[in-house]
Amino acid sequence: MDNREAEITRKTQETEVKLYLNLDGKGKSEINTNYPFLNHMLSLFCTHGFFDMRIVARGDIEVDYHHLVEDVGICLGEAVKKALGEKRGIKRYGYSFVPMDEVMVQIAIDISGRPLLIFNLSSQFELAREFFRGFSSQAGITLHINLYYGEGFHHIMEATFKAFALSLDEATKIDKRREGIPSTKGRIEI
Repeated sequence: MDNREAEITRKTQETEVKLYLNLDGKGKSEINTNYPFLNHMLSLFCTHGFFDMRIVARGDIEVDYHHLVEDVGICLGEAVKKALGEKRGIKRYGYSFVPMDEVMVQIAIDISGRPLLIFNLSSQFELAREFFRGFSSQAGITLHINLYYGEGFHHIMEATFKAFALSLDEATKIDKRREGIPSTKGRIEI
């Protein structure tokens, strides 16, 4: 199996992001986004998905965190798409339910080539919505995020990023029984 790795660099007038991703890693991360809460979420994403990732990101956080969070999501989506290549042998689908104390979150992923985000969290999670929208659109992934219950912001976000990690890990796994691309079309793209 080829190395499923990617390096992405994105520079705009608002942000600069450098990201390395290994889909078949050990869960090691070096995250420095200048937004400690995002660092925490991405670190636990790596740990629970067994992704190795390095990120250095800077942005106009004196305005707010929107551009930085969105562009990190965009870069992660680009990296996943690049690392998957033709998507030969992948399972394609992944889902998980993750409890975090009083919270229950469910995420389902289809590496379909058709970007779509269904985001069933309240408006207080606008930054997370932008992260996942950027990710989904660049990766070409259908992503459903559902909060079943719970109220604590930190626990909801933690359960969401853990469920995202578990679901993406499952969807990107190689199924040794599968020959070729997991689609009756013979390819996965828009």
